Amino acid sequence: MKYQDAINYLYNQLPAFERQGASGYKPGLGTAIALDDWTGNPHRAYRCIHIAGTNGKGSVANLLAATLQASGYRVGLFTSPHLVDFRERIRVNGEMIGKRTVSHFVERWLKSGLPCEPSFFELTTALAFEYFKKQKVDFAVIEVGLGGRLDSSNIITPILSVITNISIDHTQFLGNTHAEIASEKAGIIKPGVPAVIGEADKPEVREVFERTAHECHSPIVVAQDAPLVTNASHNDDGTLQLTTINYGALTCQLSGDYQIKNANTVLYAISALKKNGVEITKNAVSKAFTHVCQLTGFMARWMVVGKEPTVIYDAGHNAGAWEIQSKQLANLKCDKLHMVLGFSADKDIDTVLGMMPKDAIYYFTPAQSSRSMKAQDLQTLAAKQGLKGDNYTKVTDAYKASLKAAKPSDAIFVGGSFYVLGDLFKHIKI
Repeated sequence: MKYQDAINYLYNQLPAFERQGASGYKPGLGTAIALDDWTGNPHRAYRCIHIAGTNGKGSVANLLAATLQASGYRVGLFTSPHLVDFRERIRVNGEMIGKRTVSHFVERWLKSGLPCEPSFFELTTALAFEYFKKQKVDFAVIEVGLGGRLDSSNIITPILSVITNISIDHTQFLGNTHAEIASEKAGIIKPGVPAVIGEADKPEVREVFERTAHECHSPIVVAQDAPLVTNASHNDDGTLQLTTINYGALTCQLSGDYQIKNANTVLYAISALKKNGVEITKNAVSKAFTHVCQLTGFMARWMVVGKEPTVIYDAGHNAGAWEIQSKQLANLKCDKLHMVLGFSADKDIDTVLGMMPKDAIYYFTPAQSSRSMKAQDLQTLAAKQGLKGDNYTKVTDAYKASLKAAKPSDAIFVGGSFYVLGDLFKHIKI
């Protein structure tokens, strides 16, 4: 089977939440267990770290993977979604899975005769787990796809469970309250396995996590209670300067303000791993924070790619992310802000638009995804919030218009959706 044929099968023949939304979501672990048995339970061959949460999963996963890599370990990293290439989801020490490996796996599956109908994510998860075994990784950092309890990645027994935070998102699957969503995320906490919670601001969320950990006899710590990051500022080169209790000054390549909380969560996770016998040095932590993007291939988190005008890409796509992101935008030093925006239609777009700067110029656009809100509909919603701008049929057209309009003293922001950035990255050099 050719690689493109395999990708076409994964994208077009299997139920896929990222393409279809609710109709492509398959909760439950039955199929994941069947696929795991078919591949020989590969995740038992290495140590896993499992990461859930509403926001920050990708950043925490990549920082932890980079830290383990910098410590000399061979590390698998499974994340989602991808931006341009499917293979971004499955990496070992930053290198994407090979095309031939993907096509051979899909071909084997099609010939297997296994009596189940996996979703895109279920089959992709099985591929990742098997690949990591074949690559003889020491650790695999596994990001939950959606939720936690019923996510197909939740067949693993990790050495550490990390839950970054809880905010309202994917309510059609996870529940309408913070407590209900927390219960789904808490499903990754396993008996006797330490758990690190990044944030538990609401009492009902904290109660869910503490109760679950107590029932599982799992040690639990909430990182926000005693922050290991004591101060943060921005360097002239755009990096984030962190003052920490255990590692002194750390320069973080991920420069979004929301990375301060993510860094705190990561440092607690590192402490938990060290207590579990994992050897991690101060130099490894420093190297990981300074070079995370080079080590893991991470992209699109407050990614400053241009000056005069300043150009920023960020994949924040829900209200929880924009609570912090909107404040950082408001503090940008520029004469005029240009916002190239697109959103998935199933997000709480009204709430997000209400956080946007009123004096920016907007360029509304859909990604080439059936889940994307039409540009004209987004423009209409935004107008009700006092946001003004034009609509464009393609992300590239919106971006070109912003570049043409922006002066050297202005700033351009592109985001609102992974898929918006994915469309853009297919047509420009990163």
